[in-house]
Amino acid sequence: MTVKVIIFDFDGTVADTFDAIVNITNRLAHEFGYKQASPEDILRFRNLTSREIIKQSGVSILKLPFIMKRLKFELNNQIDLLRPIPGIKEALLELNKESNKLGIITSNDKTNVISFLRNNNFPEIFDFIYSGTTLFGKSKVIDKFLKQNQLKREEIIYVGDETRDIEAAKRSQIKAIAVTWGFNAKEVLASQKPDFLIDHPNELISVIQELQKLAQIKD
Repeated sequence: MTVKVIIFDFDGTVADTFDAIVNITNRLAHEFGYKQASPEDILRFRNLTSREIIKQSGVSILKLPFIMKRLKFELNNQIDLLRPIPGIKEALLELNKESNKLGIITSNDKTNVISFLRNNNFPEIFDFIYSGTTLFGKSKVIDKFLKQNQLKREEIIYVGDETRDIEAAKRSQIKAIAVTWGFNAKEVLASQKPDFLIDHPNELISVIQELQKLAQIKD
């Protein structure tokens, strides 16, 4: 079956928000009662799964929704400073040119995504932008999208930079492309066994082309 929709995570996959998120979460540490992350902590966290990071960070699960809400608000204040991952815009434009349907599913705020795309002169290449309400709720958003649009799971592929993105794709029974230019390190992403693991945005084009060729052979 031909891939019809490519879903992208936003933070770390399309937008280079790594430094901004680290700075904001450290700034909120005293207010929400957790320890600031040192450069050594950040390096260690990049080699852990998303669930392991939460366990080791000392963040209260009960406070997570409030922290996420503040994080989105603070990111909005810095949205003019955020830039795309080098090479991602060109890759997205090429994928769009090849008649792929592109979308974003993110735990960030939809208004942040729209502002970022406008500030960085992205053309209107995304067919949809969905914002999830929980840190590990992307699979529910994906399932809802599939149902609303009457799409088959083999027609979808999800692109993300964290282990929770791979986890969401597996729960929704769709293919996952893990990218190494975001938050999680290559080794921990590989340990989650995504369908593809890539190091540069231009590899997205060859992966999708490969999948389309395989689908044509099967058909």
